[in-house]
Amino acid sequence: MAKAEVFAGICGFKTTVIAQMADETCMLTIESDCAHIERLAENLKSVDPFQEISHRGDGPQSLRLAAQHCPHPACPVPAGIVKAIEVAAGLALPADATIKITR
Repeated sequence: MAKAEVFAGICGFKTTVIAQMADETCMLTIESDCAHIERLAENLKSVDPFQEISHRGDGPQSLRLAAQHCPHPACPVPAGIVKAIEVAAGLALPADATIKITR
């Protein structure tokens, strides 16, 4: 099981992603303050983790659905979803990722 907490930035929205393996499928529970991410979550309940870590074929289902539901292309939530999937599937070690913006 892996948990990712994503604080999206200036919008102030928080998203929590729980990714848990069930055989070869990764089950997702996504809760968000953002209505767009909530609609994404309704359509993203399970994924093949090996599809999520590659742009081969159709590419990651999570990113394809994010493009349909999330109007802001710089939103860090889709990357957080993929990171949680990687860790839950044992394809990456758990480590925080950070984007620091300055002017």
